[in-house]
This record gives sequence, C-alpha cells and structure tokens, in this order.
Amino acid sequence: MNSDLLQRRAEWLKHYRPRMRIRERGRLVSVGDGIAWVDGLPGAAMDDLLEFADGSRGLVFDLTGGLVGAVLLTETAKLTAGAVARLLPKPLGIGVGDELLGRVIDPLGQPLDGGAPIESTAWRRLEVAAPAIIQRDFVNEPLYTGNKVLDTMIPIGRGQRQLLIGDEGLGRSSLALDTVVNQRGQDVYCIYVLIGQKRSAVVDVLGLLRDYGALDYTVLVVAEASALPGLQHLAPFAGCSIAEYWMRRGRDTLVVYDDLSTHAKTYRELSLLLRRPPGREAYPGDIFSVHARLLERATCLNPQEGGGSMTALPIIETQQGEIAAYIPTNLISITDGQVYLDRELFAAGFRPAIDIGKSVSRIGGRAQHPAIKREAGRMKLDYLQFLELEIFTRFGARLEASMERAIRRGRVLREILKQERLRPLPIEFQLAWMLAFNDGLLDEVELDEVPRLLAQLQRQVEAGEISLDDGRDRCSAQVRDWLASAERTTQ
Repeated sequence: MNSDLLQRRAEWLKHYRPRMRIRERGRLVSVGDGIAWVDGLPGAAMDDLLEFADGSRGLVFDLTGGLVGAVLLTETAKLTAGAVARLLPKPLGIGVGDELLGRVIDPLGQPLDGGAPIESTAWRRLEVAAPAIIQRDFVNEPLYTGNKVLDTMIPIGRGQRQLLIGDEGLGRSSLALDTVVNQRGQDVYCIYVLIGQKRSAVVDVLGLLRDYGALDYTVLVVAEASALPGLQHLAPFAGCSIAEYWMRRGRDTLVVYDDLSTHAKTYRELSLLLRRPPGREAYPGDIFSVHARLLERATCLNPQEGGGSMTALPIIETQQGEIAAYIPTNLISITDGQVYLDRELFAAGFRPAIDIGKSVSRIGGRAQHPAIKREAGRMKLDYLQFLELEIFTRFGARLEASMERAIRRGRVLREILKQERLRPLPIEFQLAWMLAFNDGLLDEVELDEVPRLLAQLQRQVEAGEISLDDGRDRCSAQVRDWLASAERTTQ
C-alpha cells in the first residue's frame, strides 16, 4: 500500500473522536407531474438538494407545516411513494470553465451532444447574489450585433440587459442568433439558453451555429420541451452561472435566454402544483423577483473585480403585439431597454421588423463609438418624422418641395435599413453607409439601386481601409470615391 496513503490514514485515526452522528431521513409521500412531497425532513431549507433511494434527485421548492415540496431534477421509473429521501450537503451547482465551449449540456451540466463526459475545472452555484453596486462599473464598451438598426439607432453596450420582444414568428431568435454569429473574432464568449423548445428547434440552432463557425465560442444550455419542469426552470440560471464564471475572470460574455415567456409559464406550473396562491394571470406573486434575480446578475464589473461583463438578451413573447401584459411589463421594467418587433412591418417586407419608435436603449448610447454616435445623431428622430410625413401621401395631399425631399430621403433610409438574417455587418460598413446617407450621396439614387450600391460599398470597405478612428473628412472622401466608382461601373 502507498506510504502516503498509510500516513494520511494514520493522521486521520490520530484525530478521530467517536461521537453521535444524526442524519435526517424522509419518506416520499407522493410524486407526480415533476413534483415530490416528502415527510420527515425538519432541517430542510429552500434550494436544498434531495436524493431518493432510487437515485432520483430533487430541489426543495416549498416548505409547509408538515411536508417538504420538491421539484424533480432527475427521475427514474423506480421512484414511488414510500421511498427514502435524504438531504445532500452540497448545494445545487454546475461545472464551469473553458471545457464547456462548443458543447451542448443540460442545466445540470450533463452533455447532450453525445460527446465525452465533461470534466470541468471549476464549479459554481446556480443561485448567487447579484454583484453589489460598488463592484459594478459604467457600461462603456459597445457590443456590436451586426444589425444596421441596432448598431446605429438602438446600440447595446457590454454589460447591458436588452429585451427582445414581439409576437411569435417575427424573428426574435434570428436577431439573437445574428448577434451570436457576429461575435466571431470579438473575444466574447456566448451562452445560448433554450427553454422548453422542441428538439427540432434545438437541432436547427446547433446546426446553424456550427455552420457559421460560432460553436467554437458558444455553449448551448438546453432544457427541451420534454424535460422535467424543474430543469426548464433552472436552465437560465445555469447559463447565467456559466457566463458569470468567465465574467469574474475578466472576460466579456453574452447570454441569450430563449425564451423567458416559456420560463414564466413553467414557474407558474410548478407554483400551482405546489399549491401556492396564484396572482395576476395565475402567476405567483414572486415571478418578478425570480426574473429580477436572474437579470440583475448581468452587469459590467469594475477593474478591481476583473473588468469582465455579462450582456443579457432575454427574449419574451407577446400576444397580438400586447406589450402591457404582465410578464412583458415586468421584464421591460427590469431591463435597460427593449427591441420591439412589429407584425405589420414584418408583413410589409421590412426585415428585421424592428419598430424603431417603440424600441429604446437607455444606456447603450454611452458605449457607442464617437464616430458612430456622431453620424447616428438625429437619424432615429428624422426617421420617425419621415414615417409621420409619409402618412399624408396616402391622402394625395400636395406637399412642399422640402417635405418631398424629406420623404424621399426617408424612403432611401428605410431601404438601407433592410437586412437579411444571418448577414451580420462589420461596424466599419455601418459608418460607411451612414456617411453616404448623411452626405446626401444616395438622395438621387433609385430605390431598387440601393441594395446594389450598398453591396458594392460593403465589398470596398472589406477590401479597403476605413477605420472608426480616422477623421470624418478622410472617411467621407473615401466613401465618395467608392460610390463614384460603383456608379461608373454601372454606367
């Protein structure tokens, strides 16, 4: 036998003292619908882990006068009433670290992609307090999404919580995936959390990220529709803990929660099964607290805490465009802004269907690059004024020449802002097209020619030299030359 092992055993025996050891044992009273009621665990506390005789595990979710209510995290066919239950000393957590990059896992850290078991180098609890105010810093760096509307008029900063809101089928997930794809080469680790989605949707997201080379810096946390409700509830907290590990080590991270509407419904289901009193729309009274605890963990840390950041993109579904419903209003009040997708814009062919009037970024402008901020300036306000002016043209009203010019410029801008999905654009191109528009270089261009000129401008930007830090005169002159060259080629 190894001498070191013998020495450790001798040391342990030297300090061993016999004493009475008390361990609580409970009994499973009933189980069903992902909920277990246990009797005989007086020392149980909220969020304690339970283990049953058959190997199933649960999380203490409710305490009553005589019983402990737990949500099941794993369940076997042998779990029946009368099974012995015991408390586990270790709190609920997940393995974290670089080993997770490129993997698909469940909220407990188990691989779902058929790969080798994950041997994580670190471990974090799923439920921790959000960073204190003194640990936080101002949002001061931009997170580029590759989208023309967002990067210019509704900017997002690293450490911000920006809500993606709209009806089903309007491209909320596509917008989030575009943002993840655009982080390639930006030194941002991404965590994409899928909550209650069909397996086909999970496979589509996985294949898309793999095809666009985004899986190398992304972790997929999946609790599909067939998973236990307890796992669906824990999925966003698992993704947040994974991102928080990197944030504490000075890295920038991005977390997408797809979507929190399903998460809220799952929490409502669990609460009703645990016999908690329902509130508005049958949701429990603490649903606001649950989402606030989750989203408040997204922030930008100060240099003393490592200087990392966690940007959150929660997705929420509306019904018939109603943003005044209970869950949407809760999340709007928690987050730092929202991107609203409108069905009428989608039907009219404006993609992505972002309603610029209802969308806002409360703090993203502070992180915007000065060159982009200068050119974006009044663009959002001018575009909204154009939409109001355009209404008069429907009635055949006679307009002044200045108003006709404003309407034409607005239509050109609307054509510029259209963008295909999974076509993220570099920020240098965003500066180039804004310079071209603000200098009036596209005012006389026919609308059907705008996409071709923009494509030519993009090729020139990618092949040439244009920097955000160059002076405006130099950049503007270069854009003029490129567009002049493109027009000569057409002629």
